[in-house]
Amino acid sequence: MSTLFQTYKPVIRFIVTFLAVYFIMSLSYKWYLDYSKTTTYQPDYITYHVAKQAQGVLNVVGYNSNIVLHEGEQWVRLYLNNTYIIRVIEGCNAINVIVLFMSFIVAFASTLKKTVLYILGGTLLIYVVNVLRIAIISIALYYYPDSEHIIHGVLFPLIIYGMVFLLWVIWMNYFVKIKKKDAENSTL
Repeated sequence: MSTLFQTYKPVIRFIVTFLAVYFIMSLSYKWYLDYSKTTTYQPDYITYHVAKQAQGVLNVVGYNSNIVLHEGEQWVRLYLNNTYIIRVIEGCNAINVIVLFMSFIVAFASTLKKTVLYILGGTLLIYVVNVLRIAIISIALYYYPDSEHIIHGVLFPLIIYGMVFLLWVIWMNYFVKIKKKDAENSTL
């Protein structure tokens, strides 16, 4: 039993660490969302600002966009050239994707400095790409409203999750040193 545990110790450590970090961060995020229901921001502060920043990007690139809040709605409506295009909901703020990203990085932590810096850089990158993603989805849906399923349901999730996967691969290949057993000590 001890040998079996030793053989799978890195895998067990990864799973336990990943699940613990994911659980703690998800629970913290849930508490944040519950608290947000008592504030003036709807649906919540982060989602509101993601929509506001996407609006800013759209305005910078030459579109007339605005966001509108309606009492009782748990989303922000985004208009492009006076046409209602999308609603930005809590799931659009990329926090769940960031939690997943961070859980993986912590589970395969390197030195404290590298881990913290990579988490900060990766989180910022995911956040910025997500804001750009919302702006680009808005433009795409403005011109191709009949392609919503492909644009919103396939293409853009592929981009955000593909980027997170790429960040994980970079982390594993360039920042994490995995101890490798000598060929003569390995067992099948």
